[in-house]
Amino acid sequence: MPHHHQLSDGNWTILFITWVIVSVSTLGSLFFSHVMEFAPCVLCWYQRICLFPLVIILATGLFPFDKRVVNYALPLAITGWLTAFYHNLLYSGIIPQDLQPCSQGVSCTQKYIDLFGFLTIPMLSLLGFSVIIILLFFLKKRISK
Repeated sequence: MPHHHQLSDGNWTILFITWVIVSVSTLGSLFFSHVMEFAPCVLCWYQRICLFPLVIILATGLFPFDKRVVNYALPLAITGWLTAFYHNLLYSGIIPQDLQPCSQGVSCTQKYIDLFGFLTIPMLSLLGFSVIIILLFFLKKRISK
């Protein structure tokens, strides 16, 4: 169990919420590929490579609470965000198709889901990584006080 002062200051809770978001994102991506049978493109795999380890990294920072976990999690989250950002630029046509890394296999612009006209799988990834990064930076700022 975390020490009492760590529970009361909210840092453990912020890390736990971040872990929940990472876990839900991971389960969501596995749901898309294994249940819905949407084949992940190359860029989706790169984003997964950044996302999946965060489930374990953040969990190890919870029991016992370890503030250093932010330093291990942030580089992965930022790399995932940058990949997702690039993926969204490709997906929306801002970057031309011939500059995409998806020359083989599944297209990086394959449209599987389009909720409300903007909520695509790449956008869900970008939003997820954005929230994860915001929470990690918020936690980093609180810890460094």
